[in-house]
Amino acid sequence: MRQLSLTQLLPAASPRYRGRPSVVSVLLLLLATLLLGSCATSRPGSAVRKKVQGKTYVIIGASSGFGRGMAEQLGAMKANVVLAARRAEVLEEVADKVRAAGGQALVVPTDISQPEQVQRLADAAQQQFGRVDVWVNDVGVGGIGRFWDIPLADYSRLIDVNLKGIVYGSQVAIKIFQKQGSGTLMNLGSVESKVPLAYHAVYAATKGAIRNLDRALHHELRLQGYKNIKVVTIEPWAVDTPFWGHAANYSGGTPRMAAMDPPSKVVNAMVRSSVRPRQELPVGWKARGASFSHQILPHFTDRISANIVHRYQMKTAPPAPATPSSLYQPVPTGQGVDDGVKKRIKQENRQRKQQKKG
Repeated sequence: MRQLSLTQLLPAASPRYRGRPSVVSVLLLLLATLLLGSCATSRPGSAVRKKVQGKTYVIIGASSGFGRGMAEQLGAMKANVVLAARRAEVLEEVADKVRAAGGQALVVPTDISQPEQVQRLADAAQQQFGRVDVWVNDVGVGGIGRFWDIPLADYSRLIDVNLKGIVYGSQVAIKIFQKQGSGTLMNLGSVESKVPLAYHAVYAATKGAIRNLDRALHHELRLQGYKNIKVVTIEPWAVDTPFWGHAANYSGGTPRMAAMDPPSKVVNAMVRSSVRPRQELPVGWKARGASFSHQILPHFTDRISANIVHRYQMKTAPPAPATPSSLYQPVPTGQGVDDGVKKRIKQENRQRKQQKKG
């Protein structure tokens, strides 16, 4: 995997650092890389596959991105997979792949922002498979642009999906697990749970809220004696999924970010963590490095991160019209696990350089 060097990142941060990285920043990133390394993001081995086999997973957000990738991988491990999202026809395609790989699948179209639909999903899963071992709230719609340019109605909807929806799904899952005596709740956070990015203000706020929700739930369950109920927060770096094409976008530029990770890295970590739960899981060296850096130098980390986003999203991104995209209604595009965003960005960067030369 290609890694951005410090000298590539710092010019985007501030002219102050151009060409001469500070000693502190060099040592910080080296220390983060050496001490933390990369998390276990390779494809899960036979031990994990044995633990997954026959388990029942509920995945909200299974029509694309991490949710779809996780569902397809679980199918190959002979799991029972309950597929939920708004796009019923796409879920049926995923279900066919799960069954073809040897797993069992149940499709339950669900809008996570509607609590009655989340409860219906839970009831259907238990009726079909008898129990739920892992509940995955793999949802998150973006809102990109200057805070004051995005309509308040869009912010309201974003909070309905990204935060209130996670609350609905989490409560339903925990009640199931309490009756069973065990289970794992997995919520999709982000590196922005700790390092909020400019032009993602309300999205970052919801991700920070998810992290705090999960941490509080962990202790409530501990204090009430539910030792076999685990809560996992997944915190990826920017990833090449349909998230970018599905995001509400008022930035004036095509949605993008620097140094995106492949979705397989996150999918592998989610599958492994479903049977070996960790309370908080930054995925990959960039997410872990950013988290570590924010603990040591929060203001520096916020500044460099914000300036990188400004460069990629506001200064160099090709023009794009304002759109709520999939915020209110699902869109037909972006049905895969990945979405070719990295390839598109490379092409855009080449075209920009050619235009400058011309």
